[in-house]
Amino acid sequence: MPKEKKKLCVDSQRHAEYYDMQSTFDNLYQRSKEGEIFPNLMQLILGRDNILLAYRNIKSNTGSYTAGTDNLTINDIGSLTPEAVVEKVRYFVAGSKHGYRPKPVRRKEIPKPNGATRPLGIPCIWDRLIQQCIKQILEPICEAKFSNNSYGFRPNRSVEHAISKTYSLLQRSHLHYVLEFDIKGFFDNVNHSKLIKQIWAMGIRDKQLIYVIKRILEAPIRMPDGSTVIPDKGTPQGGIISPLLANIVLNELDHWIESQWQENPIVQDIGKMRKIRNSMVFDRSHAYYTMRKTNLKEMYIVRYADDFRIFCRSRNDAEKTMVAVTQWIETRLKLAVSPEKTKIVNVRKRYSEFLGFKIRVREKAHKYVVNSHICDKKITAEREKLVEQAKRIARPRQGYTQLAEITLYDEMVLGIQNYFKIATCISLDCRDLHRAVMTVLTNRLNTEKGSKLKRDGGAMTESEKERYGSSKMIRYVSGINKPIYPIAFVKYKVAIGISSDVCCFAENGRSRIHENLKLNKYVMSGLYKQLIYNHSLEYLDCRQSLFAAQQGKCAISGEEFKSVEEIACCLKVSRNNGGKEQYRNMVLVNKKYQPLIQGRKKDILQYLEAVKPDKKQLDKINRLRQKNGMSVVG
Repeated sequence: MPKEKKKLCVDSQRHAEYYDMQSTFDNLYQRSKEGEIFPNLMQLILGRDNILLAYRNIKSNTGSYTAGTDNLTINDIGSLTPEAVVEKVRYFVAGSKHGYRPKPVRRKEIPKPNGATRPLGIPCIWDRLIQQCIKQILEPICEAKFSNNSYGFRPNRSVEHAISKTYSLLQRSHLHYVLEFDIKGFFDNVNHSKLIKQIWAMGIRDKQLIYVIKRILEAPIRMPDGSTVIPDKGTPQGGIISPLLANIVLNELDHWIESQWQENPIVQDIGKMRKIRNSMVFDRSHAYYTMRKTNLKEMYIVRYADDFRIFCRSRNDAEKTMVAVTQWIETRLKLAVSPEKTKIVNVRKRYSEFLGFKIRVREKAHKYVVNSHICDKKITAEREKLVEQAKRIARPRQGYTQLAEITLYDEMVLGIQNYFKIATCISLDCRDLHRAVMTVLTNRLNTEKGSKLKRDGGAMTESEKERYGSSKMIRYVSGINKPIYPIAFVKYKVAIGISSDVCCFAENGRSRIHENLKLNKYVMSGLYKQLIYNHSLEYLDCRQSLFAAQQGKCAISGEEFKSVEEIACCLKVSRNNGGKEQYRNMVLVNKKYQPLIQGRKKDILQYLEAVKPDKKQLDKINRLRQKNGMSVVG
């Protein structure tokens, strides 16, 4: 029997379905594509559905459990009723006579590999929720205007797509002169006036929204020493809306560089539609051939947030481009380019670094092919972390077990392998890491009493067998079933580029990355629109997840819910017995079963007679009753 193809799901898309916002986002995207102006967005931003969706999106982010200057976390919001949360957000943004006033942002210094620190701003949780509300509405509008050469902090785009494009430009287009640009403290130096003008130019012309964004940019910063600073430039790293604002700032640079070559007017004049396989595409090759006979500079950009590379065919073009782009950034964006870190690299002779990879081309069979590794600084840092964690496996920290230390080590290994497996020489790099780690593990474990490194004697899960089952490098610590993952057992994965057809804000573009829920949308919509004043927002949100997880069916009988009125949400362990309104403690059942689950035994006979559950259904009912210390029935 053929294996069933796994259904695709994008979390943000699924959440939008839970709160029926997908069509709203699609509409904003299409209108933005057509060049419409948006003067009235606050109504959408402060809509109940959008606020509930914002809560859903940020509660899964671990950062939402980090307190800001007001010492509140996402749990404090989730414990309120849905209507209280909606009312409070609306009051903060539009209800106060003083206008929106975000609370001070907590500054935290994050160490960088070079010894310096990166300033991180942690907004208060209510301000983060408000930023998420704004981001959800602005994102589809901005996505319609963003360049295809931008890959950072955008839906369905990743480091892999940026690296794939880099490989293509080096190996297929033979653009071997790479300009490595570095903008000095980009996030800390974004010009507020310029950013507001760029937002306005994108068609976002709701003056109340512009005012709120200005307030976010000028939010006070509480420094580690307790002092408060009012910023006059920059977007705080750590704010939910900051990556989107950063892309708005640099989108102008993307399009200006594209206009020099990729989207030059000559391309539109000479290029022709051409059929390739079964689809019609715009063929630019003849236009590019003609343009190479002129004095135009051939250049392509690949950008990931504020980290970008420009690719040229000759050193002469690269030198002229570096001067032109530097002047443009400093004049138009009012940002400073670091002359020490900005340079031209001939990748036929040495490596160019980008997003943690070092990349060059080598001659093979009379052509140049890409050769890439983990960059030197990164591999040194990862080696130190792995070796330190290996020492902890031999001698666990206070409060940690050996199993916990092994689990943490395995997570580190998976993180390195998953990120860097698109480096062509990943196996060579990881082999060196493996040697360093195994030397420490072998020496330390074999000298500890009762602990030895063994080749077998443990057990692997199905996913571990699938990934490492054929490896002879798997090791176990005696007495512990959890395997120590071999970092050297990794295979190069071809970096796949993003298709121009993929778009999460258009039905056709979404079909390749996401499969919509095949559930009764009328019932699902009615579920979250119910007014529930005696329950928390977390309770309402978990009901949506349960409805999808149970495929719109009763957990007792498997019957499909036909209306909201049929649905009862039961706590497996009641609040009187210490149960909380959390996903794991909740189940959706048909209301006719509710008295059987929660009622006293002496009152249940009449319900048993009316419902007549079969043995399987009765077993499920009794399991729920027993969790609350109630006697079985039937």
